[in-house]
Amino acid sequence: MSFKVNYEKMDQIFNELKKDYKVYAPVRLKGQGRYSDTDVIRYKEIDSVSEIVYDEKSDFSPKEVIHPITQTLFYFTEHQFRESEVDDKELLIFARPCDINGFKRMDKIFLENGDFSDKYYKRMRDKVNFALMECQEGGWDSCFCVSMGSNETDDYSLGFRFNEDNLKIEVKDNDFLNFFENESEIDFSPEFVEENNTKVNIPEIDSEEILQQVYDLDMWEEYNDRCESCGACTASCVTCSCFTTRDVTYTENGKAGERRRNWASCLHEDFTEMAGGHSFRETPAERMRFRTLHKIYDYKERFGEDHMCVGCGRCTDACNELISFSSTINKLSEAVQNLKA
Repeated sequence: MSFKVNYEKMDQIFNELKKDYKVYAPVRLKGQGRYSDTDVIRYKEIDSVSEIVYDEKSDFSPKEVIHPITQTLFYFTEHQFRESEVDDKELLIFARPCDINGFKRMDKIFLENGDFSDKYYKRMRDKVNFALMECQEGGWDSCFCVSMGSNETDDYSLGFRFNEDNLKIEVKDNDFLNFFENESEIDFSPEFVEENNTKVNIPEIDSEEILQQVYDLDMWEEYNDRCESCGACTASCVTCSCFTTRDVTYTENGKAGERRRNWASCLHEDFTEMAGGHSFRETPAERMRFRTLHKIYDYKERFGEDHMCVGCGRCTDACNELISFSSTINKLSEAVQNLKA
């Protein structure tokens, strides 16, 4: 069932929703961008539909709502520990189709590891309900979701189209129907992007021999001069899941404190550094090669279906050196074709 609701009425519905749900959406944070007097669009808990930035792509993904940048796992003393707690409320997250598909990739990594399923991710993920946000026609310049097959999804409870003075809303989940019981029903279903301006060709790496040759390609060397290893690309990515853990102690003897996990990045220079100082990927070229193959080869080899990258293009938008990930994929695809020629 679908409904047309004005903004004032939607805020009233929000007030009712917030009794049982924490609502997150992309919002504009004035003056908090990377450069002086610039803004950033990232996910925050909201109170009003007017806070939602629906006509621009967010700089960061909704991933941080359930996989925070810094997260306390448990508290400890010398003789015992206690796990951190989470709010009892359900989560309603406004998200694009690519981001919803990105969560499915994250689910594979965190939840489908047999006995090693991540309880801290799961306890948040189980609370998530998605409010789908339509994208503008064609997406944005750096988007290539159609090439990655992530431009559509049916995994949402509510579907939104934002108009100037009203919202059209599809209600797929019956749990939300009572919030719209006094609204007039209309005929509406969200539309999905069918073609992007940016397109990529995924390389067919179909043998160990080709994979080894890909490792040795000269194309990777250019990233020694271009990539700063800052990790901005991975911080903005909805499917990057790497983290490190550390203990924060409250006492001088270190016997009371908390264990936290923090986002980490395969692009960081010290990411693979071991005791004694040895590192498995010492150069930006090696780290860029790893990230690229992880997104468009390794993940699919492991799980046997979609590629890890969903084509949101945020990594391209975030890069200080203007490295385009879509161009990197296409360059690799052309190189693989030449290897097979």
